[in-house]
Amino acid sequence: MPLTALLDLVAVFVFALTGGLVASRAQLDIVGFLFLGCLTGVGGGTVRDLLLGRAPVFWIDDPQYLAVASAGAVMVFFTAHLIESRYRAIVWLDAVALGVAVAAGVTVAREAGVGWPVVVLMGVATGTFGGLMRDVVANEIPLVLQKGELYVSAALAGALLSVVLLHLFPAAETAALVVAIAATFALRAGSLLYGWRLPVYRPRPPKVQARGRDEGRP
Repeated sequence: MPLTALLDLVAVFVFALTGGLVASRAQLDIVGFLFLGCLTGVGGGTVRDLLLGRAPVFWIDDPQYLAVASAGAVMVFFTAHLIESRYRAIVWLDAVALGVAVAAGVTVAREAGVGWPVVVLMGVATGTFGGLMRDVVANEIPLVLQKGELYVSAALAGALLSVVLLHLFPAAETAALVVAIAATFALRAGSLLYGWRLPVYRPRPPKVQARGRDEGRP
């Protein structure tokens, strides 16, 4: 199996698991599980392919991706009750899927022959849009928008690292992508475990300019 297809399959499956877990928190029926699982699993790759002008989109060209996403959602439907903290499972599975999906997006974009800035953006899009769609549809605060947490920034760092490593070591594509996946996961995990954060905007009252003693006098 080509490396691109393997990365996409792994990302689709793990993201589908998170979609199923979100569906379990919302107490949806099996159709709801399938919908959220497939939406989460293929959402990021769909955005990527549409932006790159790939036709047909990857899961239309090869329906096995939908089958894998559906399998993940159904599996969660029957096992979610065994998980003590489904939210914790969601964020950790999401962290794993993020790294793999970023690498998949970078690989697909490189094969499309676009410039490196677009390659980086496609890696970020592939890693983040599926989870964003999942959380918006489920009416939950998107993980990508948690205050200061390393999520989009972790995806960006992983995509940039992928581009650099693939440029320096083109003959070691698999190793370069594995290192980038590990780095993306490590950043996200550090944010979850140790509270690594980016600075957030804090509103400050406007400064009141001091009036001169003679202000308003002729």
